[in-house]
Amino acid sequence: MAMSDITRIGAAALTGPLERPEIGPAAGAPGASFGDLFKKAINDTSNLQDNSKDMIAAYLRGEPVELHQVMAASEEASISLELLVELRNKLTTTYSTLMNIQ
Repeated sequence: MAMSDITRIGAAALTGPLERPEIGPAAGAPGASFGDLFKKAINDTSNLQDNSKDMIAAYLRGEPVELHQVMAASEEASISLELLVELRNKLTTTYSTLMNIQ
């Protein structure tokens, strides 16, 4: 592949508009508050943990569930919980900092 081919590919990739992820209220429901988004995160984490428990139970009962599906569901629930705990820790630290400022 010649250098001109690489340059052409790079230029073609940059000609389209850049897509930006939605941030703020537009990311969730219209007018969603931080509390609503936090409740949704807690509910989603709980649902992922319930799904993981159900898949583990189904696997142990001998139902046709693949081990990799069980492990993926378990890891997804674990990562979601870790993210939620870190978010809580960050919010607690921020609150403490704000209270010390006053």
